[in-house]
Amino acid sequence: MIYAVWIPLLVPFLVVPAARRLADALSPRRAVRLLTATGAGLALCAVCALALLVVPGAARLSAVSAAGEFVRPLADAEPALAVPLAAAALVLLLGCAAAVTRAARRHWTQLHRDADPVGLDDGSELAVLRDARPDAYALPGRPGRPGRIVVTTGMLEALDPGEREALLAHERAHLAGRHHLYLVAAELSARCHPALRALRAPMGYALERCADEAAAQAVGDRAVAARAIGRAALAARTAGGRAAPRPAPALAAAAGPVPRRVAALLGRTAAHPRIGRAAAATLVACLAVSGAAALDATHDLHSGIETAQGETP
Repeated sequence: MIYAVWIPLLVPFLVVPAARRLADALSPRRAVRLLTATGAGLALCAVCALALLVVPGAARLSAVSAAGEFVRPLADAEPALAVPLAAAALVLLLGCAAAVTRAARRHWTQLHRDADPVGLDDGSELAVLRDARPDAYALPGRPGRPGRIVVTTGMLEALDPGEREALLAHERAHLAGRHHLYLVAAELSARCHPALRALRAPMGYALERCADEAAAQAVGDRAVAARAIGRAALAARTAGGRAAPRPAPALAAAAGPVPRRVAALLGRTAAHPRIGRAAAATLVACLAVSGAAALDATHDLHSGIETAQGETP
């Protein structure tokens, strides 16, 4: 366990370069699924590793040793090392738990607070705000209630009918796919390990690409979808006046690296299947290694507990 327990804490730093290449090299839907699984899996392994580091040092305490019926020390390390290490791991573990709890509560609160930004509870999917500043976004609904597409009159005036259809299809795809849940999963994973924060940007890009592809399929013209996204982003950026703040859970069509998204829709990005396969293989390998190390460390700890209790492992 001495060496294996550190692997889940170090492996997340290796996924960052591969994750950045994944969204462009794989299909958006596969990239989203793989990024979600990688982030959640590595976060769980990291938390498990911290918990495993707490036990040997805690077993040095007389109360814990008595409760565990230990007849000999659990850890081979000296108390001067085992106890401070366990204390540091416990502090980090409690910090992770607090951060995850705060993030989850904040998201839940935002969903309830921002569910009806225009004060109309008419159950309609589309809410049009009378605002000359161009903006459009998908606002997830509370559990058991559908989300809404919010668009300003300024955005509707900036696009032609075909582009409006593509824009609405893009936002509708965000709602239908429950994309905000993937962003929440990435955020919660990032709270468990600092290296996993780097997964949030690729995740956001991959989700926008999913909605872009859905919009192109809905209107039957990739060029129209690309033009709608580009013009919406340009209108929002060049409009006079300060843009109204969006609700925190909102997913906007003009978000993220718009030029990359437009180029992908128009087929102007070079496809690198080998890079995609290599990036995917790297993430899967990191997840497998981290999981195997956590299991190995858990098995070693269990054997150590049996030995400390005077039993034959």
